[in-house]
Amino acid sequence: MRLLVCGGAGFIGSHFVRIRAREHGDEVTVLDKLTYAGREENLADVRDAAGFRFVHGAIEDADAVADAVEGADAIVNFAAETHVDRSIAEPDAFVRTHALGTYTLLEAARAAGVRYVQVSTDEVYGSIEEGTFTEESPLAPSSPYSATKAGADLLVLGYVHTYGMEALIVRGSNNYGPYQYPEKLIPLMVLNALHGDKLPVYGDGQQVRNWIHATDFARAIGHVLDHGVPGEVYNAGGPDECPNLDVVLRIIELTGGSDDLIEYVTDRPGHDRRYSLSSDKVRALGWEPRVRFHDGLAETVAWYRDNAAWWEPIRSGEYRAYYERHYGRALG
Repeated sequence: MRLLVCGGAGFIGSHFVRIRAREHGDEVTVLDKLTYAGREENLADVRDAAGFRFVHGAIEDADAVADAVEGADAIVNFAAETHVDRSIAEPDAFVRTHALGTYTLLEAARAAGVRYVQVSTDEVYGSIEEGTFTEESPLAPSSPYSATKAGADLLVLGYVHTYGMEALIVRGSNNYGPYQYPEKLIPLMVLNALHGDKLPVYGDGQQVRNWIHATDFARAIGHVLDHGVPGEVYNAGGPDECPNLDVVLRIIELTGGSDDLIEYVTDRPGHDRRYSLSSDKVRALGWEPRVRFHDGLAETVAWYRDNAAWWEPIRSGEYRAYYERHYGRALG
């Protein structure tokens, strides 16, 4: 296939590009704005793949999208602002990217008559104390991030209903793995532990998350792209659930750190208590997660330990100012 992958220089998008180029032989055009979390370094090992092309631009820029979509058979949209904490502090970027950006891509896909896959999140369902979310669960987003992602999903479904577009949605649970920007829980704790910095844990740390390795989620998206039914939503959750504090304690073990590094901080406003996602529908397409969390976490910690050249420029740049502004203390 000839794919336009929007946000393909980001965390999950780069894993998807790597899998589709290497395992499927797809010709991939990446459209990416290269914000703080999108980096060309994430694609260094696929830039020489046959048919690979990179276009620097934003999904809300109709001209950039028109250039990038030329010749494509399908559009897969990973482009997003993803960090809930940043959405609470600066929601405008989330509205612009998720609402206007999704609209711009849908118009381009409609004009070109190509398949469209929207990458979404389990956070659009809100929190669930017991049981598991399915695709029929009502949307109840609780942050500017999840609310704008839910709005984008509804816009996609509106285009399916109104224009008969061949569009689909994939909602994933909490992703982890190599190339994740260190504002997120796992890389933040890994790098802080390796440097002897405090490990800021929100509230009591008992928020439960359903963890999926980024390569497993990327393959689930690929299954939906190849085999999904237009107009349908597919959930892709990981095989394991775990409280955040248990994740932090395991990272301390893997890095040789100390429990004394844990620092309980004021909980995030509106923090969802638990996510849990059923994946029966996408499993019916032939997808199964390959990575258990215990193994994937150990491999992820090892990757960050061995790839300082990837994260050192981040940890010494804008991220330091963000961290101090958000947590009220400087990195060591």
